[in-house]
Amino acid sequence: MHKTIGLLAHVDAGKTTFAEALLYHTHTIRSRGRVDHRDAFLDSHEIEKARGITVFADQAEMKYGESTYFLLDTPGHVDFSAEMERALQVLDYAVIIVSAVEGVEGHTETVWQLLRSFGIPTFFFINKTDRTGADPDRVLEDIRSELSGDVLDLCGWAESGRLDESRKAWLAEREEALLELFLDGAGSDEEWNAHLARLVQVGRVFPCLQGSALLDIGIDPFLNALDRLTVTTYDPRLPFAGRVYKIRHDEQGARVTFIKALQGELKVRDEITYGPESEGDPRTEKVTGLRKYNGQRFVQTERVSAGELFAVTGLTEAYSGEAVGALRDTIRRELAPTLQSKVRFEPPLHLKEVLRVFRLLDAEDPTLGTRWDEALQELHIHVMGKIQLEILQQVLQERFRMNVAFGAPEILYKETIAAPVVGCGHFEPLGHYAEVHLRLEPGERGSGVTFVNACHADDLSVGYQNLIGQHVLEREHHGLLTGSPLTDVKVTLLTGRSHNKHTSGGDFREATYRALRQALEQAENVLLEPVYQFKIKVGLDHLGKVMTDIQQAHGRFDPPETGAETAVITGVVPVATFMDYGVELASRTHGKGSITLKSGGYEACHQTETVIDCKSYNKNADPAYTSTSIFCAKGQAYSVSWEEAPSKMHASVDTSS
Repeated sequence: MHKTIGLLAHVDAGKTTFAEALLYHTHTIRSRGRVDHRDAFLDSHEIEKARGITVFADQAEMKYGESTYFLLDTPGHVDFSAEMERALQVLDYAVIIVSAVEGVEGHTETVWQLLRSFGIPTFFFINKTDRTGADPDRVLEDIRSELSGDVLDLCGWAESGRLDESRKAWLAEREEALLELFLDGAGSDEEWNAHLARLVQVGRVFPCLQGSALLDIGIDPFLNALDRLTVTTYDPRLPFAGRVYKIRHDEQGARVTFIKALQGELKVRDEITYGPESEGDPRTEKVTGLRKYNGQRFVQTERVSAGELFAVTGLTEAYSGEAVGALRDTIRRELAPTLQSKVRFEPPLHLKEVLRVFRLLDAEDPTLGTRWDEALQELHIHVMGKIQLEILQQVLQERFRMNVAFGAPEILYKETIAAPVVGCGHFEPLGHYAEVHLRLEPGERGSGVTFVNACHADDLSVGYQNLIGQHVLEREHHGLLTGSPLTDVKVTLLTGRSHNKHTSGGDFREATYRALRQALEQAENVLLEPVYQFKIKVGLDHLGKVMTDIQQAHGRFDPPETGAETAVITGVVPVATFMDYGVELASRTHGKGSITLKSGGYEACHQTETVIDCKSYNKNADPAYTSTSIFCAKGQAYSVSWEEAPSKMHASVDTSS
């Protein structure tokens, strides 16, 4: 049986040490490494050794009982949350490591909510029970109060394999079918254990164990519990299907695509089909090699089967989250960077070479979103934080011998619209013809740009309709206030026109972009800024000052929850005014106050005019993003401004609705 297990935690909870202990106990490694000794098996990159943190999600394979486990050690630092999230899409089960001293911390909550959104069954391990100040009972209660009341302490059960009456009663409270079994005193130990495993698998019970990975305490009981309570049902007889979860490039620069086989088998020289059918014919490529990775080492293999993690060479364009083979859905991403930074480089480095390298890094981390700003003549990337920039600078130096610097991280703003508007675009230079009419409406927060087709086939062929939809979604559009990315907009194709003789290749791309821009010229544009959802815990004597700070930062908060000595405040606040508040809070409270920040999406900007003035964006300076339509008369093309374009259009649209 193949099982993929992910290890997740807030930084410094002991996750990598826990991974070392599991690998040692399953005889995968002969001796346990330590993060502080810079010899951990899964923190093998020089950058990870130097900093003592996990940056890259690496994997190991271990055997226990009758099962083969694929272990994924994910980054715990918030700056590398996107790398952690990419690993989630292939997990069968997750293990959250929580320190017995610090308890539930900021990133722990982010990880927990991501796991719930992905529906991944989850175990807890309270680590570092040997340390001074450790209080596993308190931490267990914190987990139950702050994350889930369905966390079950299984200390003791892991050794005996027998649920006592109190635990049976606890399970019976969560499923009516078990209540009768409990009241009748029925059911063997095996039956109760089977019910427990089922409830774990469907995410209704979350087992918790404890120990010290560093001192080798509690590892065997945990492995025993993991083996008893996890089950997978992958079918190798079905047609091959898999999920891409990571892209890397080897020392020769060859693209290596990491995949989990969800069903079927795959052999070297087999062909894999991938790519959304909505974008034309899916791509088919031949597998030139299959690799099984264990840390940084790998072995070549001729065949892989359902449930296994492996890597493929031969695929040139598959990306993280994409389905391959007999699967066609794409995993959504929950985490997105809220900062952007300018890439700085000097001769002899050339823009073309720098762009090539960043496109390669984009494939490995799609959240980078490398973008060349033609108007500013600047290269920008998206990042989670300052530590990510420092790591990226090291990666560029070590892998590519490039000395690159980065500007200070700036807020990544976005734009949307306040009310529906209809836009039109016409592109008819001599020998070309296309016309597009679009309705733009505000979408739900976080929905991005979506496309709906309401065009009748009598007006425009289905092929051209699909092409317009592709052009709407194929690139990032930007707003007119600051040139920031357009988001939370529903774009509906109303109608369009083509010409049997003159319509060709890129005509509908030109008309679509003009229609979008023409609509934005008429719209009430809204600037959006990223916000944090925060939770602050301080002593009662600091409560008033913290509430004042939040208000001055243009945030809002719920009524504080006060205890005998402490208070907890939750709310929402702009990233721009609060990104460095943690340092200030720690200083003021002498390290006793705690703050949890997680992405709260985007809201209307609290200082729109200031940001617009600062950006000094000229919406008319981009010739590739024009609102002007092109018409033709007497064999001569001429331009029509966005204000006059509607009266010249060849198709008519009822905008009364």
